[in-house]
Amino acid sequence: MPNIKSAKKRVKVIATKAAHNKVINSGLKTDIKKANAAISANAENKAEAVRVAVKAIDHAAAKGIIKKNTAARKKSSLARQLNAVG
Repeated sequence: MPNIKSAKKRVKVIATKAAHNKVINSGLKTDIKKANAAISANAENKAEAVRVAVKAIDHAAAKGIIKKNTAARKKSSLARQLNAVG
């Protein structure tokens, strides 16, 4: 546990940011799972689910939650799956 006032503040700020990042990452994973489920079930709304997932991926990449190349890889994977189903 830090003794210096500024170090104590940094611990609090880091905990707040980590919690916010966890919320974004969790939502991202949920959106990707929903898109994958819609694609595998060949649902009516599969294109919409992929669009929502891509938007979440872009948001996470813009905020620095995931890296740029990771975002590109995830979007590419979703697009390939969507195009394969047709």
